[in-house]
Amino acid sequence: MRRRRVMAELFDDPVAKFILWLSAGAIISVVGIYAVVKIRGEALKDEQPEPVASELMSKIRELHSQGQVSDEEFRTIKTKLAPRLQGELKDNGQTG
Repeated sequence: MRRRRVMAELFDDPVAKFILWLSAGAIISVVGIYAVVKIRGEALKDEQPEPVASELMSKIRELHSQGQVSDEEFRTIKTKLAPRLQGELKDNGQTG
């Protein structure tokens, strides 16, 4: 019974309430900051640079020669990579 009275008096004290709310806010802030840093770190770790179109084309050509990519798939991929390949050639000062 005495413990309950002490707790009730503690929660009635404005300074104690302020300290409790301040502590709760600090804990929530720290957990939130930790979560944001963790999520951003995972997102940055998962990002990989986009492969160069010429490298992709070489790999697809190799898979096609091994029979793992059909003629139709090869033509489709080649058609879709063509603008990127041309852009890369222009960036390198080449024509093609």
